[in-house]
Amino acid sequence: MNKALRPAVIAGNWKMNKTPSETVALINEMKPLVADATCDVVLCVPFVDLAPAVQAAAGSNIKIGAQNVHFEKSGAFTGEISADMLKEVGAEYVIIGHSERRTYFGETDVTVNKRTLAALNAGLKVIVCVGEYLEQREQGITRELVSMQTKIALGGVTPEQLKQVIIAYEPVWAIGTGKTATAQQANEVNAAIRGAVAELYGQAAADGLTIQYGGSMNAGNAEELLAQPDVDGGLIGGASLKAKDFSIIVQAASK
Repeated sequence: MNKALRPAVIAGNWKMNKTPSETVALINEMKPLVADATCDVVLCVPFVDLAPAVQAAAGSNIKIGAQNVHFEKSGAFTGEISADMLKEVGAEYVIIGHSERRTYFGETDVTVNKRTLAALNAGLKVIVCVGEYLEQREQGITRELVSMQTKIALGGVTPEQLKQVIIAYEPVWAIGTGKTATAQQANEVNAAIRGAVAELYGQAAADGLTIQYGGSMNAGNAEELLAQPDVDGGLIGGASLKAKDFSIIVQAASK
């Protein structure tokens, strides 16, 4: 982390977990544990949990986000949620392009870009996910792949809007598998992402961009990962469903 240049952000991605009542209980458990954080703390919850999460987090340092957004403002898109809907319910952040959305629901680099623009234009902050599959890492194309994903995702994003963007590097082979990129691997890819952003917006803008690591960051490995200069926080999956574990990661990012 380099907090002199950019904020550290720990964001929990709850995925398809927790009912509204369970959401309230978990946030109430978390609030005192993360109250003294010197990093930003975000919880990205299922759509049905957004309103109770916003209410439960009110007055605390926990910000609430969604896990997906559609790129149109309204229309015949059964089952989808617009950026304006997220804003009105109180969400401040939204995850876009998570590997599970790409793998299971047909998300592409092009639709990631469209969703990113829609969210930014509505005033949301976005966490854009990029990352490679195991075979792509073994082929030695990780840097090229994540750079391409980053550049496509940011197409049409203005320098001013870039200030509302976080990029999360999530190696697909390390999500939910218990495998984790080494601290050096995570830092190398995050640095490559920063380089791609510098090509588009200049070095100063790239230096100000928060780039997280996801992919099985947990209470045990967070401190080592967050000690890397280009790892500015984490997008946390399973560990964000346990108040104590999540708070340990937040504490590591607060050092």
